[in-house]
Amino acid sequence: MRAFIFPGQGSQAVGMGQALAAASPAAREVFGEVDEALGQNLSRLMAEGPADELTLTENAQPAIMANAIATLRVLEKEGGVRLADKADFVAGHSLGEYTALCAAGAFDLATTARLLKLRGQAMQAAVPVGEGGMAALLGADLAKAQAIAAAAAEGDVCTVANDNDPSQVVISGTKAAIDRAIAIAKDHGAKRGIALPVSAPFHCSLMQPAADAMAAALADAAIAAPLVPVYANVLAAPVSDPDTIRRLLVEQVTGMVRWRESVLAMTEAGVTDFVEFGGKVLGPMVKRISPDANAISIVSMDDIEALLKAL
Repeated sequence: MRAFIFPGQGSQAVGMGQALAAASPAAREVFGEVDEALGQNLSRLMAEGPADELTLTENAQPAIMANAIATLRVLEKEGGVRLADKADFVAGHSLGEYTALCAAGAFDLATTARLLKLRGQAMQAAVPVGEGGMAALLGADLAKAQAIAAAAAEGDVCTVANDNDPSQVVISGTKAAIDRAIAIAKDHGAKRGIALPVSAPFHCSLMQPAADAMAAALADAAIAAPLVPVYANVLAAPVSDPDTIRRLLVEQVTGMVRWRESVLAMTEAGVTDFVEFGGKVLGPMVKRISPDANAISIVSMDDIEALLKAL
């Protein structure tokens, strides 16, 4: 069995999608449709930068999605592949869950782009810059990370945001609490804590205003049943019902991304092959979670051609 997976924030880089667009009309079509949906020349920002503008949450989120969907569309349109024939499940990390839903036909591309633009804006606006933070706890499993977050909280918000893999968990909360967590990480058995260069504390209760904004936006969004089940971040379980998807996407804004558990659940369901589109972040995570799994990352035309031979 096979799962198609899609990366989250942090996988953006100036130049992303440029070679793909030069080589493929299918990729250019995706970038053009996203630009039109947003009323913004996002594809030029992706190709040329500047990096600080691309890194802004409201730009990074739709850009990462567009790049991943463009990669998939080249495979589908030029390789003659149907996702439903080659993938048993889809999943994505944080914003990547929207990409997964788009890939599986639950959202159309324009809707996905607009939702992610809004999501980025709402997440950025939820907490004033400098008041929140996130940190990666290296060499810490979920239990250690939860203990560090609890010890560092001291009445402030400090919780696990992303359970990425057995060796890396990300925490989120007020800047003061995150600073305390970094300071005590080694004392609680982690190798170290590293502050992440993010502009807001994602996936914690401080994001409630953004969750409210997404609830309003998703209430009006058309959601179809996906072609294959989607493993939801907050459940680490497959979902197909549109109303359930809508509810879980709202919960996801403040909830923990249960990526490690999602990969384990997919493995237990029989998935042996994981194909990451548009990044090289999740493939290595999958290998750390499920060492016997096959995990590949597809970013270039050469990668797509190699995948076509393997499918």
